[in-house]
Amino acid sequence: MAENKTAAYICKGCEIDKRVDVAGLVKAATKSGKMNLVREHDFLCSAEGVAMIKNDIENEGVTHAALCACSRRAKTEAFNFPTIAMSRGNLREGVIWIRPDTDEARETTQEMAEDYVRMACAEVKAMTVPPGNQKTGSVKTLLVVGGGMSGMTSALESSKAGYKVVLVEKSAALGGWAAKLYKRVPTREPFKAPEDNGVADMVARIDADSNIKVYLNATIAKTDGAPGRFKVDIAIESGSMAQEDVGAIIQATGFTLYDANKLPEFGYGKTPNVVDQAGLEALAKAAAAEGKPICRPSDGQPVKSVVFVQCAGQRDPSGTHLQYCSGFCCNTSIKQATYFKDSNPDIDTVVLFTDLRTPGNGEDFYRAAQNRGVVFSKGVVSQVTPNGNACTVKFKDLILNEDTEAQADLVVLATGMVPVSGVNIDAVAAAPVEAEAAVEGEAPKEVVATIAPESILNLTYRQGPDMPQFKHGFTDSHFICFPYETRRTGIYTAGPVRRPMDILQAQEDATGAAMKAIQAMENAGLGKAAHPRAGDLSFPTVRLEGCTQCKRCTVECPFGAIDEDEKRFPLFNESRCRRCGTCMGACPVRVISFENYSVNTVGAQIKAVDVPDEFSEKPRILILACENDAYPALDMAGMNRHEYDPYVRVIPVRCLGSVNTIWITDALNGGYDGVMLMGCKHGEDYQCHFVKGSELGRYRLSKVGDTLKGMNLETDRVKDLEVAITDMATLPQKINEYAALIKSFPPSPFKGF
Repeated sequence: MAENKTAAYICKGCEIDKRVDVAGLVKAATKSGKMNLVREHDFLCSAEGVAMIKNDIENEGVTHAALCACSRRAKTEAFNFPTIAMSRGNLREGVIWIRPDTDEARETTQEMAEDYVRMACAEVKAMTVPPGNQKTGSVKTLLVVGGGMSGMTSALESSKAGYKVVLVEKSAALGGWAAKLYKRVPTREPFKAPEDNGVADMVARIDADSNIKVYLNATIAKTDGAPGRFKVDIAIESGSMAQEDVGAIIQATGFTLYDANKLPEFGYGKTPNVVDQAGLEALAKAAAAEGKPICRPSDGQPVKSVVFVQCAGQRDPSGTHLQYCSGFCCNTSIKQATYFKDSNPDIDTVVLFTDLRTPGNGEDFYRAAQNRGVVFSKGVVSQVTPNGNACTVKFKDLILNEDTEAQADLVVLATGMVPVSGVNIDAVAAAPVEAEAAVEGEAPKEVVATIAPESILNLTYRQGPDMPQFKHGFTDSHFICFPYETRRTGIYTAGPVRRPMDILQAQEDATGAAMKAIQAMENAGLGKAAHPRAGDLSFPTVRLEGCTQCKRCTVECPFGAIDEDEKRFPLFNESRCRRCGTCMGACPVRVISFENYSVNTVGAQIKAVDVPDEFSEKPRILILACENDAYPALDMAGMNRHEYDPYVRVIPVRCLGSVNTIWITDALNGGYDGVMLMGCKHGEDYQCHFVKGSELGRYRLSKVGDTLKGMNLETDRVKDLEVAITDMATLPQKINEYAALIKSFPPSPFKGF
């Protein structure tokens, strides 16, 4: 094995050489960093600077390089040297841009810069070059579950990109809900008239596409494996079983309408003249097929008046019904109102709404319907009662602020979307009570019947057969940054199973999911990580001889990437791994690591900082900042020249979930006066890129107080801060406030030890 050769490169550009003594930085890298080779350059990211580094790699045998210049988030294309281990020392955004350019500040600015050089040198020496996951799968076929508009769109777009697709639909035909529509909402200018639903054309394209293999009347019986090497058992109606090897999966299982039977106050089920929007579509299709106008179901007579009730069982703050807006319903009611106006302009057509929402077409479609005589009235319906072959609709007029009523031949309820997302694996299912023989003199015990929801993917993951769900049963995803991703790597969701949306939105969503699935397959074939660390070649390794089989890593992994082998040791499925490091943070004996990120790479940086003695009145504060939100916010604070305390030293971490408490203990034992941790928002509206990482990290950190008390230290010396990427203006102030608090404490009693 070749011996490592280390090199440090100091950039003088962007006025770094005007703000700090570069010779001092070279000395820090040479003496403290103990680097084999140290060079400085006027502009390290220039063609000449990059060529210098490449020459050292090729001709000087450099294997480990510390680049001390700008943030690790900057110049990533220029500083791309995949054959070596590399660290970055942030001298620009992390030092000179957050410090004032004054003579008084020069000393502390120089100290910061020298520490960051030493930290970069220490980090890279603790790293190795990731070889890439060797347990990769190279299958490039995509599985799409669900043959509605979302599923068909994903299949067609993937095929256009040159990939094979297996499309599984549980019914006898493709099309989903869209196939049941008489017309769809217009998707293009001038947004005046409904369009053909477009299903027949898409089905014909799929039938003619040799890249797409379709299973109808079929369900997924079992899904095993990982990205690039999933094995899927498909149960076919005939009773036979087919197996397909696929590289990635898109779940596009759509939605069902909210059960209008739960709305007896609106007359549903009491008269056939109250229908939901799907019921009206069926009436419209039947009428068009027979060349007749839409008729009342009760007596078959043409409808002369119709009332649309918006938000039926939706936007309910009480929680009895759906709490959310389904998004598509207002446009659908406008579309359906035009069905009647197309048949007979004299039909009395009223839409009762609280808020009218028409995404995708502005107000054009609404104005077009209004110009055709559709009446839009702001009102809240309280009751619909049958009245012979008509209905009485009681509502409060929100404009006149009075109770009133209207008569209608037909009432249409705009009920909402309920996602078809499978088993909620996070819910605690009630176990059925077994029937027992009655004891003499006692009443027989009641048998409680429970109906288990039907699994869609039937995953073999230890966490459960389907994907975790977010609010209201929609599949979980990072709604800001990674909307298609789920907590199952290589498995994506698209369409209304992910969030409420109309057909056009669902098709755009399905296209995006297809592109992400293709990216996952390609990365899997190269042994690289998927989102958010796309391209990362590292993967977790474990020293089994030190493992205590505590199971914390298997339980805490947010992505189901760790199982157990036959000896109950952790068994890593690298292709499922997102490289968040949560397992590393969870491990109490520190036997889990990555080649380029480990307990040692961070620990070495902590120890590389020059901690002044107790007489210098220069405290040291460690900041462990999440690389996804907090560290970018710090970078942007620097870009905007927001100043913060010179006594902090920032180390980026992959996720707050990767923080091992030994780092905090080591820092405090090493004389640091305080530790601040910056992670993403967690909870119901989480922003953590690794979903559960910040939550798990904060749970561990909640126990640090006992450690501090045992060390006779103030509990406020360790602070946890939720940081969003948009906090670049306020974050420096919070750092300064925390630094002022630390300065109010006596110096750490561990300085000098």
